[in-house]
Amino acid sequence: MVRLWSRDAVWCLGVLLTMTTGCSAGRGQRAETLRVRGSDTMLILAQAWAESYAKVDAHAAIEVAGGGSGQGIAALLKGAIDIANCSRNIKSEEVAEARANTGKEPKEFVVGCDALAVFVHRDNPMDEITINQLAEIYRVGGSLNRWSQLGARIPAGRDRIVRVNRQSSSGTYEFFRDHVLGKRDFQLGSLDMNGSKEVVDLIASTPGAIGYSGMAFAAADVKMLRVSPAPGKPAYAPSAANVLASHYPISRSLLVYTLGEPEPAVQKYIDWMRSPEGQRIVSDIGYVPIALGGKLTANTCGGAGAN
Repeated sequence: MVRLWSRDAVWCLGVLLTMTTGCSAGRGQRAETLRVRGSDTMLILAQAWAESYAKVDAHAAIEVAGGGSGQGIAALLKGAIDIANCSRNIKSEEVAEARANTGKEPKEFVVGCDALAVFVHRDNPMDEITINQLAEIYRVGGSLNRWSQLGARIPAGRDRIVRVNRQSSSGTYEFFRDHVLGKRDFQLGSLDMNGSKEVVDLIASTPGAIGYSGMAFAAADVKMLRVSPAPGKPAYAPSAANVLASHYPISRSLLVYTLGEPEPAVQKYIDWMRSPEGQRIVSDIGYVPIALGGKLTANTCGGAGAN
């Protein structure tokens, strides 16, 4: 399970990592700064990688920032960063923009897997939900707006479903829209949060709320629902085993992108992320590793997010 740090604490850690790795390298070889930006889902993971990699290569300073997958891709296409972290696949129009502006094609690397979890308050009596029910809760014109329509009685008579959403620059927002809503629009009136932690925190304090975030943001005061791909089909929990077995219907790849072939220092860092050492950190944070015991176990992450 991920340690839930505040956004300010994460930013401060990024600055500290850059300063400390830069200073240690300054006593010998000059530090080479690698700039990483993007997915909020991956932010804590990216910070943990940067912290550990400083012990592997003292000559590399890693600057990490969040802001959402969309902002990471936009910065990459401008040449402002070396690596974009993404919790969704790059879009065809983004690839076309990269080709037109730079003559280079973004290169994709799978660095982990995630089960996009559906969270409710811990006192919510529901244990499972279907993809269609989720769509009816969130989509424009959806038919579900009260828990009683799903056979659930919420304590204190709070029957109205409080929809918690992510901001539109989020890769998680786009992934949910594409794979749960069938690319239909979200209905208005949701509570839109900037980060994954904020989603979970709000649900923990709101008995009638529902929302979605990466599986690593599980906490004791919220419940993760089992998800079924269709009525009458088995519902599966967002677990590592169900992701790797392609049972969980809204699992996805955690991705990094470079603009064209990576420079040697960038490639070295990405190779390390995908190594057993880097993948142990993926598991420790609460996501699903693609490499175990020195072997690559998955090039893709089953379910909706298979590449």
